[in-house]
Amino acid sequence: MSFLLNMIYGKFTTIPPQEEDCTDKVVVITGGNGGIALEAARHFTQFNAARVILACRSLEKGEHARKDIEETTGKHNVVEVWHLDLASHDSIREFAARVNKLDRLDVFINNAGLLVFKRELIEGHESMLSINVISTALLTLLILPALRQTSNRFNIIPHIVIVSSDAAFEGRLPVQEPNIIKALDEQPSVLEHYSKTKLVQLIFMTQLAKAIELSGKGYIIVNGVHPGFCSTPLFDNTPWPFNLIFKGLLALFGRTPEVGSRALLAGAFADESLNGKFMSNGAFHELPKIIQGDEGEKMCRQVWEELSGILEEIETGVIERI
Repeated sequence: MSFLLNMIYGKFTTIPPQEEDCTDKVVVITGGNGGIALEAARHFTQFNAARVILACRSLEKGEHARKDIEETTGKHNVVEVWHLDLASHDSIREFAARVNKLDRLDVFINNAGLLVFKRELIEGHESMLSINVISTALLTLLILPALRQTSNRFNIIPHIVIVSSDAAFEGRLPVQEPNIIKALDEQPSVLEHYSKTKLVQLIFMTQLAKAIELSGKGYIIVNGVHPGFCSTPLFDNTPWPFNLIFKGLLALFGRTPEVGSRALLAGAFADESLNGKFMSNGAFHELPKIIQGDEGEKMCRQVWEELSGILEEIETGVIERI
């Protein structure tokens, strides 16, 4: 019910336009070939970013997005298309290695995500858990060197923006199980998996922000943003009857991708007060109650430790690099 109310609220509110001079800045956006990510990339290009890198699984779609941005902004040789497939850990490693060779990285936007309605495995894990949590976390940790180098070399504060969802507020994790993520991974029903993975994603965001701050290796702002209910590629492959439901809801309550993209910009331009915080409609919003308080913090630490173990199995030493 709260999800529907939030959609209605989003229809009759808007995210204020965001603008900041991005001269010399380098921006990387995953899933950048469509929807809110494409519009965010267009804005960064308009704001004079030096390089805007679209990380895409389909290079063809990425090139179409690049040409579209160039035609609408009149700016050429800014947008680049790099291959990234979050369904492949090898692809993530290759992409991260390429990112870490950049002279600087000011903004990294984790936008790519997955919504499916049948149980599938990707890299040995349930597909939404694999893409929305494990791959997102792995990629974020692997590109930390580029962000830290930028922080220390240019004396600025880079940003990591994780595109989340208010669906996280509907998520309920199997806290009664000795291993929460393992139990979530093995649950046969996937109808509620999206909200659960988005909740775990927010937990990762909060714990990463704390870990980076404690490391003392270079300050980076990490936040999670909810862009609202927007027309995005996330819903492209939903099966019947869910496709009809989403089309109807989008027609009634959906935001345009441009309005939704402002949430990504708000996260990328956020000040230090929003480090480790969640943003909705371009402004601060309380985290889900389930991860607040003593019990919530205890659960967050457990999920962080479990996720860290999974990431270490994929890439030895990745947690120590934080």
